[in-house]
Amino acid sequence: MQWTERDQREDHGPVRYGPPAPDPGLPVLPELAAVLAAAAARTRPEPSGGGRDLREAAGVYWARRGLHTAPEAIAAAPGAQPLLLALIAAHGGDVLMPRPCPASWTPQARLLGRPAYHVPTPAECGGIPDPFALLETVRRVRAEGGTPRLLLLSVVDDPTATVAPPELVREACEAAVDEGLHIVSDETWRDTLHRPHDTVLLSPAEMCPDDVTVLSDLAGALIPAGWPVAVARFPATERAAAFRARTLDVLTALGALVAGPVAPAAAHALREPEAVTLRMRQAAELHATVAAAAHRAVLTAGALARPPQAGRHLYADLGPLRSRLAARGVTDSMELEEYLTRRLGAPTPGGHRFGDELGALRVRLGTGPLLGSTREEEMESLTAVEPLKLPHVAQALSMFAGALDELR
Repeated sequence: MQWTERDQREDHGPVRYGPPAPDPGLPVLPELAAVLAAAAARTRPEPSGGGRDLREAAGVYWARRGLHTAPEAIAAAPGAQPLLLALIAAHGGDVLMPRPCPASWTPQARLLGRPAYHVPTPAECGGIPDPFALLETVRRVRAEGGTPRLLLLSVVDDPTATVAPPELVREACEAAVDEGLHIVSDETWRDTLHRPHDTVLLSPAEMCPDDVTVLSDLAGALIPAGWPVAVARFPATERAAAFRARTLDVLTALGALVAGPVAPAAAHALREPEAVTLRMRQAAELHATVAAAAHRAVLTAGALARPPQAGRHLYADLGPLRSRLAARGVTDSMELEEYLTRRLGAPTPGGHRFGDELGALRVRLGTGPLLGSTREEEMESLTAVEPLKLPHVAQALSMFAGALDELR
């Protein structure tokens, strides 16, 4: 369905709330802080698209994941939002994306005046469109005079915290390519798998190498959100080289340049020294443990949620609790957001922010606020053998469960 003026008002709620705040994450890794401090005297930003050292480091990062990439096929920007905006602008045409999707995707298309169409996801996961629904949507949009050219997807998904099975990813990608769509695969959360040895993750770029641009926000697992850096990997084709050049033009026009002192820290993290990989593994295991406990609390309260498989969130459907919520004046996701944010004392964005229907009682629940309210508590959570037994984590989970339990 194409976005209308009414959809825009509903999807972003009252202006006073703004978009969902980014998770501040765990304390900064000292090794990365030292690299940043050593580069603090750098007064110039990186060139548009990132300097060679940063791009070479990104190539090393992707090579470890089976995607060999030359520095000339990489572009960097200060965060995923300006980079995605530039990618959408470079490709032109209408944009398709799954429902639900990351909160920033639809606004990016709307800023450019591009029609954005949401496609339902399969029952197994979020992040990718159902292949048959995708084909139906593309053909309907064309019949109505539209020009669908770009598909956004995320095999490791925010907001649903699911990982799409390779067979479904392949079907969705083949359907998109057959219809002439270029794919942007957001792989920000691929290094946050809760059970990496039991989860099969396959990038669309491995399946359709000439038709997929990979996007990764390093704040997903590598560096703090306050040091914004995102990188894009373009296919090794002449057509993709032209798209990259257009992307750099847009980044230049926006002044979207990576900060000089941040670039060396990002490059260091992308090369994944031992301290960085250890922190990634510790953080993923901690969030996995706490997310599993939060998921149990959601199900115990009578709500629904897919088991979280990655990231720092879970996506809950409180539809089964509709009558109890209505008694508290909560009848849609906007009111649910207000209610749970107030009740939990932490930002709890409703599903309308992710392209879901306003009337659906869905909400994204973050695990970050359950890890502690101070840096000392967060570090204790990170290094604990049994974090659920820590008093501050146990208390936070008890309050979380209580807020849901009172709706039974």
